[in-house]
Amino acid sequence: MIPLDPQKYRPDFPILSRKVNGKPMIYLDNAASAQAPKCVVETIEHIYYNAKANVHRGVHCLSQEATANMEASRERVRRFINAESTDEVIFTRGTTEAINLVASSYGELLEAGDEVILTVMEHHSNIVPWQLLQQRRGIVIKVVPCDERGVLDIEEYKRLFTPRTRVVLVCHVSNVLGTINPVTEMAAIAHEHGAVVCIDGAQAVSHLKVDVQEIGADFYAFSSHKMYGPTGIGILYGRRELLEKMPPYQGGGEMIGHVSFSGTTWAELPFKFEAGTPDYVDAAALIKAIDYMEDTGIGRIAAHEEALLHYTTERLLQIPDLRIYGTAPGKAAVISFLLGNAHHYDTGILLDQLGIEVRTGHHCAQPLMERFGIEGTVRASFALYNTFDEADAFVEGVKRVNAMLNV
Repeated sequence: MIPLDPQKYRPDFPILSRKVNGKPMIYLDNAASAQAPKCVVETIEHIYYNAKANVHRGVHCLSQEATANMEASRERVRRFINAESTDEVIFTRGTTEAINLVASSYGELLEAGDEVILTVMEHHSNIVPWQLLQQRRGIVIKVVPCDERGVLDIEEYKRLFTPRTRVVLVCHVSNVLGTINPVTEMAAIAHEHGAVVCIDGAQAVSHLKVDVQEIGADFYAFSSHKMYGPTGIGILYGRRELLEKMPPYQGGGEMIGHVSFSGTTWAELPFKFEAGTPDYVDAAALIKAIDYMEDTGIGRIAAHEEALLHYTTERLLQIPDLRIYGTAPGKAAVISFLLGNAHHYDTGILLDQLGIEVRTGHHCAQPLMERFGIEGTVRASFALYNTFDEADAFVEGVKRVNAMLNV
């Protein structure tokens, strides 16, 4: 495999050449949102200027072109995650809406006393929808703990199953710790107990090759903006037999078969879950993002990010009083850390003054913060365009901030 040279790709991302506070910007908040290459932005511009029309409803040329673009994107996503059918690919506004769809719609099939298992490292978007369902339906929520490294306790996971277990919820990759969870193994265990598995793949799709059939996922959710695509659009993969059982998530145009005041019938999959005018513009741009990643090589991207992760981690650990949260043997290119007694916000603000863009806070994972006895962390996360020179500058910036805050 030919190593990835980030300098070859950086011109595709004009934002990387800007300055922040008079300093060359070093963008290390990719776990929140990766930057979009020119081909993605140009596709959006092209459609707005040349092919803007509603989809699936018009017989005129522009509508037919927009519909073709939309359904080409659905097929591209199907191939990207190896879904069996485009009927199993549902467009949403992002991972959060995709998981809410599952909790609201599949949740209607659950009864009081039914149990769901989630993990301590879930993003709030894979916790709160199920808590809302708990209030509505009386379900029981159980939590899989993790150790100090950020590795899930699989033996405890197995012990949590009972005859009432219905759903397992797990992030493929932790947005805080970078832990790559054993989702294939967890799915197999869940299926042995007759439970379905909903996987939050937001942090995985831009770093790992995802095959939903190989994993054994029943539902798999992810967002475009974390994989070099546009914001405001995401994907829910769901196994056809489950989607067919589920009631619609929202009502309106597009998701109906026939409407009358005496009753309404639903459209076939996947349109049954896509009420209203879909984001067909960003759907077309998502094709370009997927093409960009696959043309670059997801394996090459992952290898480059892993090299950056190890290099930067080794250098950071030489800084006195720096603590890294998330040391699992297998992890994605995310480094969460704290400096001595310094508040994470202070660290982030001072790094920003140096032009270094990192994330600070609880990262929408407050239960995980409670598990480690902290309020939040500073998080640096890498993408294909980040360089070793940027890693060096980041480490030197952290050293400088540490000297200021921990004198």
